[in-house]
Amino acid sequence: MPVTVSMPQLGETVTEGTILSWHKQPGDEIAEDEILLEISTDKVDTEVPSPAAGIVKEILVPEGETVEVGAALAVIASPGEDAGEAAAPAEEPAEEPEPEPEPDAAAEEEEQQPEPEAAPEPAAAPAAASVEPAAPVKAPDGDGMRQVLSPVVRKLASEHDLDLSQVEGTGRDGRITRQDVMAMVESGGAAAAATTTKEAPPPVKAPPTTEKQAPPAPKAQPASKPAAAAGDIPTMPGDEVVQIDRLRTRIAQNMVRSKATAAHVWTSVEVDYEAVEQVRQRHKAAWKEREGFSLTYLPFISRATIDALAEFPVVNSSFYLEQGKSVLHRTVNLGIAVDLDQQGLVVLPIKGADGLRLVGLAREIRRLADKARSGKLEPDDLSGATFTVTNPGPFGSFMSAPIINVPNTGILSTDTVEKRPTVVSDGSGGDALAIHHIGYLGLTWDHRAFDGSTAVLFLRRIKENLETWDWEQELA
Repeated sequence: MPVTVSMPQLGETVTEGTILSWHKQPGDEIAEDEILLEISTDKVDTEVPSPAAGIVKEILVPEGETVEVGAALAVIASPGEDAGEAAAPAEEPAEEPEPEPEPDAAAEEEEQQPEPEAAPEPAAAPAAASVEPAAPVKAPDGDGMRQVLSPVVRKLASEHDLDLSQVEGTGRDGRITRQDVMAMVESGGAAAAATTTKEAPPPVKAPPTTEKQAPPAPKAQPASKPAAAAGDIPTMPGDEVVQIDRLRTRIAQNMVRSKATAAHVWTSVEVDYEAVEQVRQRHKAAWKEREGFSLTYLPFISRATIDALAEFPVVNSSFYLEQGKSVLHRTVNLGIAVDLDQQGLVVLPIKGADGLRLVGLAREIRRLADKARSGKLEPDDLSGATFTVTNPGPFGSFMSAPIINVPNTGILSTDTVEKRPTVVSDGSGGDALAIHHIGYLGLTWDHRAFDGSTAVLFLRRIKENLETWDWEQELA
């Protein structure tokens, strides 16, 4: 009995996914748990195995399409079904136009003719004109993959009278996708087919709406190009035009959405890290030997920030203006921004971070960073942060104003810590100059959710924690 493969729920907050590639095509055999397709959800790509063994009977969603969880993706025939029957969807396009071509062709011609031009001839001529655009669906010699067309592609080609032999497929093994068809339509490729049908004898009656289809005719020349890529943007000699990858696209979309949503304000404070540095120096060798990685400033800052978030819960909140609601989170899921070797940035939440001490935080930060850089992230690894910390300091930043990870109401930036002269109080209450490890913390906050006094008091609490806590007992 055929099995329908549906879009799986790949994470608690995942509601849709984009089909990246099909590993199997109609007519291919597949084993249970063998990879059937690859799906992109937010910033994570996931391989989906087949739930059953058999033959891929039909692919319902083409590559590049985005569908909701639960949507039907493909049909797998049971092993006992005839292989020819399983491959039937690939041959349907060749047979569909033949049984009833003339009534449909006549209807299409009636809609597309701008004006009557000649006396009607035998009905066979319009039939040939209408069937011609569908010819590429019949497997051409030497290009078997042109058989494998999704229902969406066939429908679009029919609606736009598109000659699929002129479409260059960008899908797996040269398959024609929905994007390929739309690119051809937008570039004027449909005009060629329209010109062909225009030569066929029209009915006497011509609807006035067809006048809108006459202008594309002059655009027939670009039909040789599937899509104008670099020609649509300004370039200079020597420039290289590269395709923006999915991760960078998602980051760009999220950043623009955040800036358009939250009222960004930036506030900073100077922090004396001398107490933290002295503890680091005493423990760094033993820590590295025991844990296998360096003891950095980030776990100290994270620990001090979690304490401050408990004191100022409005900073650890999500803001929804349209719904008129603000959610104060009683648990801290501390998001850590992780750089993927300059190929992108992801925010990974340490869930239940308020239940961890410094050592536990350091281990979780390291574990999540390793998981991200090894490409093993799962959809749930990217969701649920209630407040975010980004750490450009190791790269040498002086001060940074990051973009809020909405619906969060704030994001903290930790910048470079360097030795600087500073004024300190001596034991007798006097002032003296000393060389200490000094750095800056920057907070970007959403002015819709709270005001400047809260932002400054929150930062001051972090500063006091870093400068005054007994960090030895945190490492004990």
